[in-house]
Amino acid sequence: MFDEIRFNTIERLPNYVFAEVNAIKMAARRSGEDIIDFSMGNPDGKTPQHIIDKLCESANKDKTSGYSVSAGIYKLRLAICDWYKRKYGASFDPESEVVATMGSKEGFVNLARAVINPGDVAIVPTPAYPIHSQAFILAGGNVAKMPLIYNEKFELDENKFFENVEKTLYESIPRAKFLVVNFPHNPTTVTVQKSFYDRLVAMAKKERFYVISDIAYAELTFGEYKTPSIFEVEGAKDVAVETYTLSKSYNMAGWRVGFMVGNKKLIGALKKIKSWFDYGMYTPIQVAATIALNGDQTCIEDIKNIYAKRLEVMLDSFTNAGWDLLRPSASMFIWAKLPTNKAHLKSLEFSKQLLQKASVAVSPGIGFGEVGDEYVRLALIENENRIRQAARNIKKYLKEE
Repeated sequence: MFDEIRFNTIERLPNYVFAEVNAIKMAARRSGEDIIDFSMGNPDGKTPQHIIDKLCESANKDKTSGYSVSAGIYKLRLAICDWYKRKYGASFDPESEVVATMGSKEGFVNLARAVINPGDVAIVPTPAYPIHSQAFILAGGNVAKMPLIYNEKFELDENKFFENVEKTLYESIPRAKFLVVNFPHNPTTVTVQKSFYDRLVAMAKKERFYVISDIAYAELTFGEYKTPSIFEVEGAKDVAVETYTLSKSYNMAGWRVGFMVGNKKLIGALKKIKSWFDYGMYTPIQVAATIALNGDQTCIEDIKNIYAKRLEVMLDSFTNAGWDLLRPSASMFIWAKLPTNKAHLKSLEFSKQLLQKASVAVSPGIGFGEVGDEYVRLALIENENRIRQAARNIKKYLKEE
């Protein structure tokens, strides 16, 4: 009915590859099968108790259940500024350079809607977290993809990156106005050093494009590695914004709390569009988020240690099962190349078989772009015993012809 009425924006979106694996996973669970799930970056731990207590305290107060502030209550924006000052030595104006968002994804999508003109081009390295590309498509823009080149330690090849950016800038018509960077990277876990941002800010100023940086996994690092911020570079506010979420580092994924900071023009555009679309997060959630950022940070170390232990168990047990995995320096993922004797399947079919024959769910790499089709993403969201059980199941599956 009404076939002549088309939904052009939705038609530009590709099919959601992960939905196929999710459908098999849910059908198996409905039939009573125990699925060991590494497919989604959904923290399984409890939110730290002091944050929960503050939420309850605020929710029990008068006048906290009405509409809130779309850009975030002032104390939360001030806490965000203090977090950046402590962690990166960067200063922001809480009124004009900071906005609280409903998780980092909402902020990213609404920023794209606010700043993209029809046909505008954004450069997105691939493989990529899907919304990093699709936000621009939904906004009526276009995406120029460029390969992300890195070594076996998942360290970015800076020279190749900047060669590819320069090449893409000159080949894109119209000329690209935005570049997305996401380090530690989802899905590959690739990391960078501060020197990368020194070069990036200089290039953005010279070539006249804005940088949108996503550091959602900044706190989840292993060993000696520490995540840098673009705002450690002098003058970065002229060309960049950066987004972060409390979802991972504080086990607050379902709370939907994030923020974006940086360039006044971009932040102003995001604040303006949000003022039309929402009334902000529930005030007690914002109050609790303020305590998360300002309060005792040992909870982050506790959460990191859990992921670090799981990482060691997965690397050891999966390798013993016949699936060689490389060690990441950050994030809550492992970017795993398909086992040699299953590489011909490609990522989607391998993921389906892993579910059906080993009761293990993973994210197929093709869902992050064509260059990811030789990989799957494993999330460290099951406990150590479950990881070992998954390894035993996988070992049996890999022995099959």
